[in-house]
Amino acid sequence: MFLPSFNLSGKVAIVTGAGRGIGRALAIGLAEAGADVALISRTEADLERTAASIHELGRRTLILQTDVTSREQVRDTVERVMREWGEIDLLINNAGMNIRSKALDVTDEEWQTIMDTNLKSAFMLSQEVGQRMKEMNNGGRIVNISSVAGHVALRTGVVYAATKAAMIQMTKVLAMEWGKYGINVNSIGPWYFKTPLTEKLLADEDYVRDILAVTPLNRVGELPELVGPVVFLCSEAGSYVTGQTLFVDGGMTIHGF
Repeated sequence: MFLPSFNLSGKVAIVTGAGRGIGRALAIGLAEAGADVALISRTEADLERTAASIHELGRRTLILQTDVTSREQVRDTVERVMREWGEIDLLINNAGMNIRSKALDVTDEEWQTIMDTNLKSAFMLSQEVGQRMKEMNNGGRIVNISSVAGHVALRTGVVYAATKAAMIQMTKVLAMEWGKYGINVNSIGPWYFKTPLTEKLLADEDYVRDILAVTPLNRVGELPELVGPVVFLCSEAGSYVTGQTLFVDGGMTIHGF
């Protein structure tokens, strides 16, 4: 038999930013593939809705209201997952934000807020979870949610782009360092998907026309189209893939925006 398993039964996953949009879709998708999922976000009400959907699938879930920019809270959250479930097999670093300022208008506060939310949080969680994966000696999978903005230049969002480019490089270095522990580290780079964060932008017909003009598939992505790549990278099907960024972009990165 040559078809490897995409099944995640018995795996324990942590998903950040799991209350809405991409994070919610990924958390539920991992549960559909068989994983138990610990949900992290600042907003407990959003997490409760995601948890309810996971419970309906018969999978375990934890609601972990956490400020992912705080080392203390990140460490406490990871330790709670270990106490409750005894292992962590999968980490999805999805928490992120953007402030669409022109470069000349970016403030120091905006810079630090975006850097902390998008990049520092992903590194701290990778560090805390990676240490435990190493100690358990069972390997593991880390998937960072980057962006096409980390690979090609967009019109605005220079700080966001900088964090996503750094995340792509961080993915490579962690994969290099942690491969000897059996830990695979990869990222995916989405283009525009229908989420609460993009709702206003996608309501602008002119903006959507510009997006589609550089998207060979000529449409905006649907959230289930991100779930498949993440499940692949977390499963046995992706066991020999590490240090890579998979752009899920309808072909946009062929020529940029």
